[in-house]
Amino acid sequence: MASAAVGDDVHGEDPTVNELQEAAAALLGKEAALFVTSGTQGNLCGLLAHCGRGDEYIVGNHAHTYMYEGGGAAVLGSIQPQPVPTGDDGMIDLSAAEAAVKAPDHHFARTRLLCLENTNDGKVLTLDQMEASAEVAARHGLSHHLDGARLWNAAVALGVAPAAAAAPFDSVSVCLSKGLGAPVGSVLVGPADLIDEAHKWRKMLGGGMRQAGIVAAAGLYALEHHIERLAGDHANASRLAEGLAAIDGVKIDSCATNMVFIRLDDEVLGAHPGLQEDLDERGIRTRWNGSQSRLVTHLDVSADDIETAVEAFAELLA
Repeated sequence: MASAAVGDDVHGEDPTVNELQEAAAALLGKEAALFVTSGTQGNLCGLLAHCGRGDEYIVGNHAHTYMYEGGGAAVLGSIQPQPVPTGDDGMIDLSAAEAAVKAPDHHFARTRLLCLENTNDGKVLTLDQMEASAEVAARHGLSHHLDGARLWNAAVALGVAPAAAAAPFDSVSVCLSKGLGAPVGSVLVGPADLIDEAHKWRKMLGGGMRQAGIVAAAGLYALEHHIERLAGDHANASRLAEGLAAIDGVKIDSCATNMVFIRLDDEVLGAHPGLQEDLDERGIRTRWNGSQSRLVTHLDVSADDIETAVEAFAELLA
């Protein structure tokens, strides 16, 4: 990062940003790419580029773009979300999605876009599921967008190239932080004309940056060195789930890719109200929603750290 060649990315003059964008587009099999500050901004630029005021996008009712991005599409783009049920496997109900497509009628918002998320709570959509969604979108003349914040994890879990996981979609937003470990940044990829439109929206949203090559260099390094190593995070998560499942009062709700969702029995939770603070004192960072927590492995968590965490849970809950 310290030695990155930099320029004014607002005018497309930062060589490291340009290199990152070209690398990401090639890696994901798309024409063009746009470096953005966050996954939220990447998704929002994509939605704004696909849809206009009064348009609608179909999205899972547990999807990040719908629940956790401040309602940006509706607030800033006047784009109506149409949520449909999300199954336990992370896939939306495609029958419900088809039924939600609006007929051309002045009473209705115009359905323009179908959105998926991969992974969803760590759960990986299969290639068949993503292709089936693409077929629904094509049948109804919709564009197809993927919130692929953790697409890299999905590709590693599926044993396919990232481009294969991105292929069923017109546009994809991917994070360089999270599993890949860069300090900041995401990339939106898609057709050149769509990315050009998204570029305008990025400027309007305040995402134009000077000398952004400093942070783009970290993203470029992450793409070149940190994708294949995600398999180790997945293995660590499996070991964490296995170890915690052996502790009385701890239930594993799900374990997929690098995420372990755990739940404590009520009597165990009641007996240990300060569990989060006790774990924090041991250097184990957690956040709890009542009796539930999502534990995430990443490149700063080693196999030895997993054993330390399991031992800490066992001792504190004994």
